Amino acid sequence: MKNYNISEKIIEKTFYVAVWTLEHFSDTATLEGKIEALDKLEEGTLGKEIAKCLSANNLSLVPNYESHDLKHVLLDYEMTPLGEIRLQAFMLGNGNWSLPSILIFIYGAVLLPNRWSLFAADFEKGSRTIPIKKWTIEGFANQSLEELRAEVFDLIEREVNPMKKISIRTLSQYGSFVVMVAGIAGMLFCFPFLWSSNMADLVGAGFPFVAGAILTIGGLINLSILSGKAAQ
Repeated sequence: MKNYNISEKIIEKTFYVAVWTLEHFSDTATLEGKIEALDKLEEGTLGKEIAKCLSANNLSLVPNYESHDLKHVLLDYEMTPLGEIRLQAFMLGNGNWSLPSILIFIYGAVLLPNRWSLFAADFEKGSRTIPIKKWTIEGFANQSLEELRAEVFDLIEREVNPMKKISIRTLSQYGSFVVMVAGIAGMLFCFPFLWSSNMADLVGAGFPFVAGAILTIGGLINLSILSGKAAQ
């Protein structure tokens, strides 16, 4: 049995419910056939390793998020609560500023504050590799996992000076992330007091809660604007 702390157990249960919901309203028969096809590929291929990883963790492909498991195997992040948040940190650094990725990472970062230095290292690592957010199982399943990892991390190995010039856009992204984390943390802190029968507690917690919501929404809007400009 996996030894998780309370925060990791909360993350695990949340992901379980989310995956169950996606599977419940999706056609999983097609995905099961895809896993069987991956398992028949040659040893050492990315597809074969994905099938083996799913089998070892008693998991299946997540409907509409099949490439997610590709990244777990390719980047060697375990399919655990901590491994999931680390993967999201890497992908944010890699340029995948999608709403699900942002929300999952913030959720994990709030629950695992003792891992922030690790997440920062993963983010930095992702920022120094080639973009992989558009990689799909169909496009890379037959290729050697070892060769693909060498291709992805080649930039890091060749980089003499890992410190790179930070652009205004990057600073804005960092700032949005910090603002959103602060907003969500404030909302979580104030939430229990909103149910108090004491008017002083309600007022004292209500304004910070609203402020936290504004910060979170503002951060999301700014990230959406940045993503839109990057896509142009």
